[in-house]
Amino acid sequence: MLATDGVEQIELTEPARALREAGAEVDIVSPKSGTIQGMNHDERGGMIQVDVELKDARSEEFDALLLPGGVANPDKLRTILEAVKFVGAFVAADKPIAAICHGPWTLINAGGVSGKNMTSCLSLQQDLVNAGAIWSDEPVVVDHQLVTSRKPDDIPIFNAAMIELFAMPGPRRMTA
Repeated sequence: MLATDGVEQIELTEPARALREAGAEVDIVSPKSGTIQGMNHDERGGMIQVDVELKDARSEEFDALLLPGGVANPDKLRTILEAVKFVGAFVAADKPIAAICHGPWTLINAGGVSGKNMTSCLSLQQDLVNAGAIWSDEPVVVDHQLVTSRKPDDIPIFNAAMIELFAMPGPRRMTA
């Protein structure tokens, strides 16, 4: 998972839990080391431990990428060139990517949405359309190597679609 301060906590913790229960190794990658501030909508949540600092992360060491939302998290990430390049490397390598809520903002800056069928929180609809995505208001949308979802209420169906997309025999290492 790629995340920073302001991440919607449940959009990080619940998919990470589901992936681990499915047998995946999940690393939280962030532009900062130590911990990041989780949010529960507009209230502070808990502190979340970072596993790998972005400057030390290599996209080729991961099989898939998960981009949780929250407004502040992807808004910060899409302005950090190193984060955009990291996401862009997954796009260029055609690796599986899952994004929920505002998570697709970073994908826009990484050139990963043009021509893709996607969903997101409603406030990103026009941003995605302007970047060339085909947006629909569905709980989950899967298009080739990309799975997107709208909001925390959609997490159970998002997790199922993400795990199906990310699945392959044996252990896998995934960013979250």
